[in-house]
Amino acid sequence: MTKVKFCGLSRQDDIRAANELLPDYIGFVFAPKSKRYVSENIAKELKSYLTPKIQAVGVFVYESVEKVANIANANIIDIIQLHGDEDEEYIKNLRRLTLKPIISALQLKTAADAEKANKIGGDYILLDAGQGEGKAFDWNLLEKVKRPYFLAGGLNEDNIADALMLNPFAVDVSSGIETDGKKDAEKMKRFIKLVRNK
Repeated sequence: MTKVKFCGLSRQDDIRAANELLPDYIGFVFAPKSKRYVSENIAKELKSYLTPKIQAVGVFVYESVEKVANIANANIIDIIQLHGDEDEEYIKNLRRLTLKPIISALQLKTAADAEKANKIGGDYILLDAGQGEGKAFDWNLLEKVKRPYFLAGGLNEDNIADALMLNPFAVDVSSGIETDGKKDAEKMKRFIKLVRNK
């Protein structure tokens, strides 16, 4: 069954809803420019309320290797997501500092990007249209991707059925479960039901 990630959680209410619905993953965004940014301290507090059945993913954009590793090794997160253009050298250096799994996020815009996705060094890959912009990309490009992937970018209740037909490893949703910029427990419930009852 396709796994589910609710990304950009930032409030206790978000965690409460997640604990009830049990997505496989939730995401904390540590990129300061994001409207969903949470500090290390807030993420630590939110993680303390999160059921151990859900894995917490930390989303980083061009952050120092040391800071990412420190947050991971403090068990504030269970998985690292690199959402910039971090290269193989960065990933190699990060692996020296932490044993946590790594998701490499890629913007899929061309066939060449799909080829890059097949080779990049993360334990998992996440394919998106941009950096959390809530837009879908041309899913035809996925035909060239030969490894399991998290599908992100503009997912919502209206297009999730089509997304599931692509058989992604996981679907990653953020803006599609929000109302007025905040996570909406009812939208979260409807989205996960559509994934799990397909």
